[in-house]
Amino acid sequence: MPSDRLGGAEEPGPIRSEPGSLLEHVVVAVFGIDGEDRVCYWGPGAQNLFGHEAGSVLTRPAAVLFPEPAPGDGPGTAAHLAERARTLGYWRVRLPALHRDGSVFDCGFRVFPMTGASGASVVIGLASRGDELDRVKTNLSFLDALFETCPIGLVMLDEELRYVHLNQALADMDGIPLDAHLGRRMADIMITSDGGEYQRMLRSVAEEGRTVIGTLVGLRTPGHPDRDQVRSVSFFPLSGAGDTRRGLGGLLLDVTDREQAILEATAARQRLALLDRAAAGIGTTLDLNTTARELVGAVVPEFCDASVVELVEWMDENEAFDPALPVTTRRIASGTTLPEPAVELVGGLEEVTYPPGSHIHQMLGTGRPLCFTVDEDFATRTVVHRERAQLLLDSGLTCILMAPLIARGTVQGIAMFGRSAARPAFAEEDLGLAGELASRAALCLDNARLYGRVRDIALTLQRALLPSAPAAGPYVDISHRYLPGSRGTEVGGDWYDAITLPDDRVALVVGDVMGHGVPAAAAMGRLRITAKTIARHTAEPAALIEELDACAQEAGIEWATFLYLLYDPHTGRARLANAGHPPPLIRHRDGTVHAIGDVLGVPLGVGGVPYRSIEIEIPEGATVALYTDGLVEARGQDIDTGIDALRDQLRAPMGSLEEGADRILANLLPDTATDDTVLVLARISAVPGRTPGTGTGSPRRASS
Repeated sequence: MPSDRLGGAEEPGPIRSEPGSLLEHVVVAVFGIDGEDRVCYWGPGAQNLFGHEAGSVLTRPAAVLFPEPAPGDGPGTAAHLAERARTLGYWRVRLPALHRDGSVFDCGFRVFPMTGASGASVVIGLASRGDELDRVKTNLSFLDALFETCPIGLVMLDEELRYVHLNQALADMDGIPLDAHLGRRMADIMITSDGGEYQRMLRSVAEEGRTVIGTLVGLRTPGHPDRDQVRSVSFFPLSGAGDTRRGLGGLLLDVTDREQAILEATAARQRLALLDRAAAGIGTTLDLNTTARELVGAVVPEFCDASVVELVEWMDENEAFDPALPVTTRRIASGTTLPEPAVELVGGLEEVTYPPGSHIHQMLGTGRPLCFTVDEDFATRTVVHRERAQLLLDSGLTCILMAPLIARGTVQGIAMFGRSAARPAFAEEDLGLAGELASRAALCLDNARLYGRVRDIALTLQRALLPSAPAAGPYVDISHRYLPGSRGTEVGGDWYDAITLPDDRVALVVGDVMGHGVPAAAAMGRLRITAKTIARHTAEPAALIEELDACAQEAGIEWATFLYLLYDPHTGRARLANAGHPPPLIRHRDGTVHAIGDVLGVPLGVGGVPYRSIEIEIPEGATVALYTDGLVEARGQDIDTGIDALRDQLRAPMGSLEEGADRILANLLPDTATDDTVLVLARISAVPGRTPGTGTGSPRRASS
């Protein structure tokens, strides 16, 4: 803070209090009194208040600032002021002060002691004219009273549209405590469905300085999530005086009753928005349970407080609905925002039976959504067990909307939506929305059901055509795994086999037919049976693949990878041919792993390209790993990265082949694999009397 001292006076001027339109014209004089009650400091604002220049007052007794005391009144005012400051540490008082021109005026003082670098104590005084202080107090009292008693919502926002100050009237409108607003963005409290137009309007006030008067806004707040409101809002920019940040002020008035048309339009937009979100979010997979959970997640809590989805367990899908028979359902999804016992009510059962004459029967009989009040009659007619009926009555639900899930002329199930007393009862428009939601969900559920049926057929065919326990002879131990893709994907054409041949030879086979579903499974079966038949009559792997390629072209199989490895335990050598399949890996007893990847032909079904085979030596105790691309290929990852990961897994201590296979699959496959996976581990043993080979698994010669 600049000061005026002897020998160098600066331009006099007031020291402002904290910036603001109410306080910026209040002059604050700053002065200091030393231990001998003399003026030792004279701030720039002191001359404006007392009329003395710095050179004429510094080092003089501070009594010059006050009127002469009456005879017998004891120490002068300046000495008393300094004594109070030193004794109390801080003192505030209103006293008469003396201007240089001889006039006396009312003045407010705040005094406190300070110790300088030399250790000397100085009393610092702050002084302002009493009438100016009174004016500020009056203005502040007016503002305080306005914020406390005004029935219109008042608010101050910063540049980021966060609450800085608001009155109780606005907090009551929002249904949220006043303190819970501070620091939060207005968009978190005033939730609109206008595509961000309201927020853009506020930003134009904050950034461009424009003023908004009487704009109508439809909204909801977290404090009143079931109540649509219309408010008339006016906003104006704040000045940002001094070094304070800019912002905006606002006045908000609830005009909901006056603007029912806007309210209805807001509700309609919200219903359409919910329907759009549900259409995009329901049916993202071909899984029944996931689709049902997506429907529940779309409606709770925006549309209702609780929801369940149930599939009807028909004895025969073609049978007609008989209202005289019970209806049995399987609950596959549920959700609620209500506390117990509502949680137990919606999630405590998997199989539900509704007696004849229930409201479920009434709804299924009409084929349309229906709404019912939750009372004794509803609970008695709908719920079989008395304990469950009491749970329903105690759950807090006051009305339930039921909608049939009908797709392709068949009732797939039931969707139920419940509301508590905190929300208004379902209206006619809500019945239409529930019907649209149910129709969308029913079609997705039926697609998932049909897909599941086809997938089960393909998986059954796939497993029937794969070897259950391939025999590999006395010199090769086999561990094999086949894993179909996750529930949301179709069965592929992955396959494997181990073929025993004369003279203790063993052929290890792995392949992958392009495509999914029943056609891929059928093509896989044809190739497996054909390969097994040809292997018994063809000793050369390359010749076998050429025969298999011709058969694939005749059968219309356009693309299939295939790997054939023929091992002779008497020589310790193997011959290998490959039709576009990932290369096999060989793990030696010392833990080193090598890939046999220098022989690679085109896939089966392409035709026109000759195949060749190579011969390699496989040492005793080595383990050969055959696999399909589902194990090493993933979206966004190069297949070489996956093969390197498999190589790392094979380097680890193997133990038994079964343990090794389980460990490899657990470490490499994600929880939701998108493709089928085959893994075959074959451990080589020596024929008694044969000298163990010392090869490294590298090829020795090739033929075509």
